[in-house]
Amino acid sequence: MSEKRPFFSVIIPAYGRPQLLSQCLAALALQQYPPDQFEVIVVDDGSSTSLAPVVAPFQNEMPLRYHRQPNLGPSVARNTGAKLAQGQYLAFTDDDCAPTPTWLTFLAQGLENNPQAMIGGYTRNALPRNPFSITSQLLIDFLYHYYNQTESRALFFTSNNFAVAADLFWQIGGFDETMPLAAGEDRELCDRWLDHGYKMIYWPRAVILHEHDLRPFTFWRQHFNYGRGAWLYRWLRSQRKQEVVRLEPPGFYLKLVSFPLTMARDIRAYILTGMLCLTQAANATGFFYERFLWRRRDKKKLPLREPYR
Repeated sequence: MSEKRPFFSVIIPAYGRPQLLSQCLAALALQQYPPDQFEVIVVDDGSSTSLAPVVAPFQNEMPLRYHRQPNLGPSVARNTGAKLAQGQYLAFTDDDCAPTPTWLTFLAQGLENNPQAMIGGYTRNALPRNPFSITSQLLIDFLYHYYNQTESRALFFTSNNFAVAADLFWQIGGFDETMPLAAGEDRELCDRWLDHGYKMIYWPRAVILHEHDLRPFTFWRQHFNYGRGAWLYRWLRSQRKQEVVRLEPPGFYLKLVSFPLTMARDIRAYILTGMLCLTQAANATGFFYERFLWRRRDKKKLPLREPYR
């Protein structure tokens, strides 16, 4: 009989990446956590081909359920998984992530002492030879450095590595389903969580490996979508707080693009600085594109909070 520990429902939104999903499930099957203390829920967000054959081989290795829905976006998929969950705690990751064997153990460790906190782990790039993947991870590293300097008073976690009590997740309303992209929905959730007076604790020992294979076009598209998500997040925040849409101060962006230079002053650091500048150009383009779309919807008297793709 295993020692009683927090029971987790691990929720994975998945879309059209069967090989990566298989790697994710293989990693979860190797968790050094009592197998009777967690379940895994895969929500197939309308992949063109069913992911059921990918899931099937792992159903004898751990408690694992598969649910298929129309393509409604990752926020809806995560909420769907949370509705199906039986666990006291929800642990979120993505289909392109491979949790390390101690991932759930360390998330449980954080929650045992802070059961009403959101516990966020550390994400490591699994593609160290891909400059686009390196740059995207470097951006996340900067955001964690900027917002989570005090681990016990963190402000931001990405949606692929955090755990939270299920009842509190629903108390704040879950992920906002009007955010259709994999961009900004995590920041919006964190912002609402803090507005409800709950704590966020950065727990970097809970590690996942992120295998996001980016090329020039997908790199630009990802950061363009981050900009779109940034506008949606800031607009929703402005409505909730009844204030104008606000940006970070100029110093934030200067620190962001120069972040590699704080670690080294070699040619690689200057190249990464240039690539971070490119991410911000894509981000700004996406931000103003989304702003234009929403203002046009407003002029046409269309409902601004209606989900769209």
